[in-house]
Amino acid sequence: MIQEKAFPVSWDQFHRDARALAWRLAGAGPFQAMVCITRGGLVPAAIVCRELEVRLIDTVCVSSYHDYKNQGDLEVLKPVSEAVIGIGGGGGKGVLLIDDLVDTGKTASIVREMLPEAHFATVYAKPKGRPLVDTFVTEVSQDTWIYFPWDLGLSFQPPISGGIG
Repeated sequence: MIQEKAFPVSWDQFHRDARALAWRLAGAGPFQAMVCITRGGLVPAAIVCRELEVRLIDTVCVSSYHDYKNQGDLEVLKPVSEAVIGIGGGGGKGVLLIDDLVDTGKTASIVREMLPEAHFATVYAKPKGRPLVDTFVTEVSQDTWIYFPWDLGLSFQPPISGGIG
């Protein structure tokens, strides 16, 4: 049995990583609009749109994780608005897609079909989904579970070795 690796991310670290993403994206624009993939993309989108001064912000709502850690069938709950799809003559040219993480690439594939010419950026990337992303900050192994700050409370973390002391 392969032990899952844990990667807890604090609010401070996530803010720094999202700003680092904005720095990387500054040369890739300008972007006329941003589409954030909910729910995970909401926090990095807020930081990146501030840093890049993007004012037209939309969401695409895709449900995939149904019981915290198990990814199920994907469902588009809300597509990208027609106003954003029409930017740059359609296809998403001039649109920035933002998410917190690309994992298996299933969600990314669905959103890429909607806006194939958009620039896709995530804060974190795993190897299976990495080819679908244009810009990211940190790559983590496929067997790493990222614990985002909005999912955490303060609690004891056992040592990596499994022992205490």
